[in-house]
Amino acid sequence: MIPLAIVLFLNAAFNVIVWPQFYKRVSRDPRAKDANGKATTFLKVHVVLISIALVLALVSVLVGIAALTGAL
Repeated sequence: MIPLAIVLFLNAAFNVIVWPQFYKRVSRDPRAKDANGKATTFLKVHVVLISIALVLALVSVLVGIAALTGAL
């Protein structure tokens, strides 16, 4: 179970480190907002994808903890 927990923690760390930085880049992209400053579909889709990745990071941490504590 320890190797499983390590993989899950690495996955969570990757998601928490990479995706917020990606959001910063996407939000500064000219395609992110229209001429009126309103969020475009480009930005909305990326926000949904990044949100899913961060939820998966949380789930990975919780399952990794469960694996280490023997709850699995």
